Amino acid sequence: MIELTQQQEDLLTLCALRASNKSVDWSLIARTCQSPEAIHVVLGGDIPEDSAIARKSLPILRDALPHLDEARERVAIEVEAANQADARLVTVLDPQYPANLRLIPNLPPFLFYLGDLEERDARSAAVVGTRGASEDGLRRAARMARGLVDNDVVVFSGLAKGIDTAAHTATLEAGGRTVAVMGTGIAAKIYPAENKDLAARILDEGGALLSQFWPKSPPATWTFPRRNVVTSGCTMGSIVIEASATSGAKMQARLAAEHGKHVFLIRSLATSEPWAAKMISEGRAVEVGDLDDVLSRLGSAKRVQQAGQQRLQLALAGL
Repeated sequence: MIELTQQQEDLLTLCALRASNKSVDWSLIARTCQSPEAIHVVLGGDIPEDSAIARKSLPILRDALPHLDEARERVAIEVEAANQADARLVTVLDPQYPANLRLIPNLPPFLFYLGDLEERDARSAAVVGTRGASEDGLRRAARMARGLVDNDVVVFSGLAKGIDTAAHTATLEAGGRTVAVMGTGIAAKIYPAENKDLAARILDEGGALLSQFWPKSPPATWTFPRRNVVTSGCTMGSIVIEASATSGAKMQARLAAEHGKHVFLIRSLATSEPWAAKMISEGRAVEVGDLDDVLSRLGSAKRVQQAGQQRLQLALAGL
C-alpha cells in the first residue's frame, strides 16, 4: 500500500496544480524538486532553474498555488486508485528511482508501477518497432530478445501490438525479465485490450509494468509519444526492429539519441528506411548486424547505478 511521505505528497501536488487549464511542466518539476528544500522553494512560488520553460512556467505556478487544496484532493483520489490496483510509487526524491531514467533531462517526476523495480534493470535495452510488423520483423524481435536474455540484459518495451508484443513474449519464453512501459495509467484498463493476458503474465513471471501518468489516465493520442520518453530513458539503448517514417519507434530512436543513449537500428531497417540510414550516416545510430553489435556497446549496471546516485546527491546538495 502506498503511504505518501510529506515530500512525496508535495511533489505530486505540484504536478496536480492547474491554472486556466495549464500546469507547470512536469519535467521541470522533476529536475528542480529532487530534495525537500527545493520543493519548499517551489511551493513558495519560485522555480530554481533559469530556462525558457522555467520562465514560462513561473506565472502558471503562481496562479495555481491558491488552488493547493484542490490539487491535494486530486492526489488523494489518484493514490487511492493506485492502492486499489495494488500499485506502488517511486518519485525523483527516492533512491529507488530508475538510475537510467534519472540521467535524462525530460524525466518524469514519478512512476506508478506493478511488480518490482530491480537494480539489474540498469543493464537494459528497449526492443521496439511498428505495430503492423512483418513476420520477419516479429522473428527478428523475438531473436533479439532471446539473445539479450542469454546475456543478462533486461528487455523493456511498450506493450503495444506487433514488435513490442513479440519482444515481451520472447523474453518471457526465454526465462528473462521484461518491463512494459504503459501508455495509460497503472489503474486503467490495459491497452490494447488483447494484451491484458500478456501484462498479467509479465507480472506473474517476475517482470514489471510502469506508468508515468496519473493512475486513472485512459489512453490518449499524447500519452504514447510521452511513453517513448520513459522507454528510452529507462534503458541503456533502444533497438529498433521495424519502423516507418511515421512510427512511434522512429520517435523513440530520436529521443534515445537526444538522451545520449545508444540507438541500434537493425540492418534490414537501415537499408529500407531513409530516416534510419540518415541517423546512421550522421553518427546518431549504429547499424546492427547481430547481437554482438549491441552487447559490445552496453555498459555495466553498476556504473549506471553510480551515475544515478551521483545525480541525486548533486540535487540534494543544490547543485
